[in-house]
Formats: sequence, C-alpha cells, structure tokens
Amino acid sequence: MLATISELPKIEETALLATTAVQDNLTIEDFMANPPDNMEWVDRQLVEKNDMTLKTGRIQSKLSRCWGNYKDSRGPGGEVYTEAPCRTNRQVRRPDVAYLTPELVAQFGDVRTLPQSFPLVAEIVSPTDIAEDVFLKAQEYLASSCQEVWLVFPDSHLVFVVTQNQILGFRADETASTQQVLAGFSIAVDELLA
Repeated sequence: MLATISELPKIEETALLATTAVQDNLTIEDFMANPPDNMEWVDRQLVEKNDMTLKTGRIQSKLSRCWGNYKDSRGPGGEVYTEAPCRTNRQVRRPDVAYLTPELVAQFGDVRTLPQSFPLVAEIVSPTDIAEDVFLKAQEYLASSCQEVWLVFPDSHLVFVVTQNQILGFRADETASTQQVLAGFSIAVDELLA
C-alpha cells in the first residue's frame, strides 16, 4: 500500500474527547515550561491523554524497548521516550513513543518540552481514537521537523509508516521497517502486536 502525503486530508480542527478550556492568559510557552502530566495543548485547549489500555500500553512498551535496544546496539545512539511533550508548529503533543538523535539530545539536553517534533514518532491507536484524527496528527508531526511517523493499529493488525513522500502499510505476516530514522530497524507486525 503506497500513497503520497498530498493524498492525505488537510490538517483541520478536530473533535477530541476530553478537553478543558485554557485560561485566557495561559500561553503555549507557559504550557511548554510546565507541561501537566497526561495533557496536550491542542487548539488552545488542554486535552487529556487517558485512552491507554493494557494492550496499547504493552505495544507502547514493546516498541519503546525495541527502538531503545536497536539504537544502543546497532543504531546511532540517541534517546527513546514515551509520552514526552514536544511542540509542533501548532500545538504541544505527547507521542506514545519517540526517538531523538544524539545531536538533538546534545542540543536540547533535558528541556521540559522539546521545542520541535521528534524525528521519529509512533502513535499507538486506541479504541477511542478516530483514524482520520490519527493521520492528521501524523501530518502535524511531519510539518514540524518530524521525518517519520509510525501509526500502529492493534485491532486491525496494521502498521503505517508515514514520511513526507510516502505511506507504507504493513499487515500481519509482514515486517515493518524504518524508512528515514534509525536506519535498518525492522520488526514483524505479529511480534509487535503479540
């Protein structure tokens, strides 16, 4: 399955489940300086990330561990994070799993919120997520310095790897692989989703 980014829908305002109106004087910079746990800044609203299930949590942990082991043993180093806040061009997101290159680790150190997208991001799709919103979020990351987004659909047994130029789909009995970041990393879809 191959598509171009231009075939994806345009980024627009999306309906989200748990939102809280932001105080008039709270800025995105204030949020970045002190990001509340389990919250994202989306369309000037605080949005709680509370839809993790045991299954999606297990997949998140497994992918984080696999990326971490790979970057330590065969990859370029760097760091792997889970639900660490990063700023996109429009908001502050908390990707389920994210990789930061050694150069960016050296540049940004231990800031409270990464001031750009991570180069490699994974979103584990929860039962409450809307597929179109997940693809819009991938576009948002890619428009903000991200080079590659993994969208993992546990119930459908699908992994989409999205870059600026293509969308690759991997299903059960296939092996998903990185395209631009953590070169050479691959994992069987069945293994990731087991």
